[in-house]
Amino acid sequence: MATLTRQQAARFWATGCVVIEDAATSLQLASMRADFEGWIEESRNHSVPFGEQMDGRTRFDVDPDHSAEHPSLRRVASPTELSDAYLDVLQNSRMTDAVADLIGPDIKFHHSKINSKLPNTATTVKWHQDFTFDPHSNDDLITALLFLDDVTEENGALKVAPGSHRGPLLSLRHGGAFTGAVAEAHAQGFERDTEMQKGPAGSVCLMHSRVAHASSANRSGRARTLFICAISAADAVPLSPYAVPSVHAGLVLRGEDRGKIRSIPFEMETPEVPAGASFFTQQAAM
Repeated sequence: MATLTRQQAARFWATGCVVIEDAATSLQLASMRADFEGWIEESRNHSVPFGEQMDGRTRFDVDPDHSAEHPSLRRVASPTELSDAYLDVLQNSRMTDAVADLIGPDIKFHHSKINSKLPNTATTVKWHQDFTFDPHSNDDLITALLFLDDVTEENGALKVAPGSHRGPLLSLRHGGAFTGAVAEAHAQGFERDTEMQKGPAGSVCLMHSRVAHASSANRSGRARTLFICAISAADAVPLSPYAVPSVHAGLVLRGEDRGKIRSIPFEMETPEVPAGASFFTQQAAM
């Protein structure tokens, strides 16, 4: 039985994005929140990004306003490597079933991360497209953003430009540097045509990897934490180094890997893996 209704699937392909509720169970959410709360407490002991990913880069990223009294843990890279709770949701949830409805039946894992905006933190995300960070041989690639908290406009909901997945792959280079954000002229256009992706905890926003998106700072007293998974069709092959490496990369989540590569024509600039803990440092340079 399909997880998505025909109307939800049609909305995804028309706009590049759809939100569905109850994509994880209450027990799964509680387990993920408990692990994340532990990482927040650990972050109070650090004044700069800390921990280590499998490629040696920092795993836990903090905003410049981070302190023990005001923790601003904004990124955990590859939480499935650290937590059985996150790995369970990746493998056993309606979130992943819904992705298979759209680009399955054979789908595999690319990477995951947690992006969080803790209460009254300045973290923002500038307009960009995910595909231009992680290009594949075809664009059957979905970013699934699972809401660990209720997501509202006030606490920094995702903003998308509906239909932009059918447009060009935009440059993320400016002044000779890879900035991880589109040019200001494009950003202004997207702001005029923004749709907020809001919903209760346990919802998932399924976003086409070519959709332009951004988010604002959390000026509320409520956290906005997302478990973000990039999932591709099994016949989509990565064309660049992983910006967020994982021991689980390539894990088949539904169906099987049939040993095929499917390609589509496209042209884009070569991405750069961030030297620091996350792409927030790249965007801050713009």
